[in-house]
Amino acid sequence: MNQLNTVSDHFNRREFLRKSGMGLGALALSAMLNPVGGSSRLTPPVPKLVGNTHFAPKAKRVVYLFQSGGPSQLETFDYKPLLEKMNGEDLPDSVRQGQRLTGMSAGQSALPLAGSKFGFSQYGKCQAWVSDLLPYTSEIVDELCFVKSMHTQAINHDPAITFFQTGSQQAGRPSIGSWLSYGLGSDNENLPAFIVLVSKNAGGQPLYARLWGNAFLPSRHQGVQFRSGKDPVLFLNDPNGFHRQDRAKMLDYLQQLNEVQNEDYGDPELTNRIAQYEMAFRMQTSVPDVTDLSDEPDWVFDLYGPDARNPGTYAANCLLARRLLEKDVKFVQLYHQGWDQHLNLPNGIKSQCQKTDQASAALVKDLKQRGLLEDTLVVWGGEFGRTNYSQGKLTPTNYGRDHHPRCFTMWMAGGGIKPGFTYGETDDFGYNIIKDPVHVHDFQATLMHLMGIDHERLTFKHQGRRYRLTDVEGHVVKDILA
Repeated sequence: MNQLNTVSDHFNRREFLRKSGMGLGALALSAMLNPVGGSSRLTPPVPKLVGNTHFAPKAKRVVYLFQSGGPSQLETFDYKPLLEKMNGEDLPDSVRQGQRLTGMSAGQSALPLAGSKFGFSQYGKCQAWVSDLLPYTSEIVDELCFVKSMHTQAINHDPAITFFQTGSQQAGRPSIGSWLSYGLGSDNENLPAFIVLVSKNAGGQPLYARLWGNAFLPSRHQGVQFRSGKDPVLFLNDPNGFHRQDRAKMLDYLQQLNEVQNEDYGDPELTNRIAQYEMAFRMQTSVPDVTDLSDEPDWVFDLYGPDARNPGTYAANCLLARRLLEKDVKFVQLYHQGWDQHLNLPNGIKSQCQKTDQASAALVKDLKQRGLLEDTLVVWGGEFGRTNYSQGKLTPTNYGRDHHPRCFTMWMAGGGIKPGFTYGETDDFGYNIIKDPVHVHDFQATLMHLMGIDHERLTFKHQGRRYRLTDVEGHVVKDILA
């Protein structure tokens, strides 16, 4: 307490009057701007939009199954029999239309078309085409909305993933989960609003913590990564010999110091720091409870597949995601790497589908049977698609595919999305969009709309400019809304 007295001693009467005047002015301004959201606590609740949302939301929470590396739409959902018929023939110039290629295939003397080595069939009442690689996904097609006309501007992994996650190809913007946390706050005071899960030992293109970072938004809105192993959240547990009561007392004194500093400097990040300390304290109890899967019955593990019993795998993370959604975590982001099949695609994509197909479908089934799918938005997709021609040598049994930003497929389910529906169309070559294109910013605008947010109105002023997730474009794709 002597430290508190020392810090406080430098306040003289003049400083007291100056700071009091500023404080009263700020309080009055806050009351005028947000007459219903004021708070007398130094640590206010996580801010929400006026009236909680701009309009009635269809979804209360999101789980985003991000397939890093760019899954091939031609081996999964976008069936193109013409490629099988023309297998080995060169990509016609009339189809390519001079569109740019990556440096990995631009030097090829030929661009031979490659038909998929895997069969396709139609499933469900909606008669959606699904590859033989995805038998479990084929069982839930009547719950899914396939968007086959996604397109992006980025042609390489880092800017393409950054574009999907932050709305910009350049690093330094807040992630989509951070925007939702900032706009909507949290429905569970004992868990973060934005949680990230990354499949262990998946390989492939690297991922960066900035993909779930808060950038210039207040730091309390950054994504919190949960890991497999003894400590799901790093530095959360107390050191040996340090008791919970000691941590509580330490936080009390730390808050008092921060209060004094806040009065002196008025730095809003101090309140965010206090909020994060308090959240970490509460998470010491909530995290072990939610990450302990031992209370799940055998039939649930069987539903998600054998990997569900192995913490950190994609299947185990899908099961953990369901538990987090049950606790009303606002945004759960899963990352699964390994979809970047430039060479040896048939073996590579078969392995990836075996790791992810059952668990992805199980999550949708599990949410539905628990009554959660109706107000939970599930998203599956990568950062771009793959080319219809082979990168490298095409053989009767082997081929690869390069990056293709011009068109690719994603699917969504639940949370206000039209089920058993296919939107958009590509040409017979699977190279260009011929109907209902959907840009990355359109996808983001639609996601925010389902959560009750007008993407043009949720902004944050930084360095003199008002930023938003969708930058200066994007529209809601109303045709896919239920």
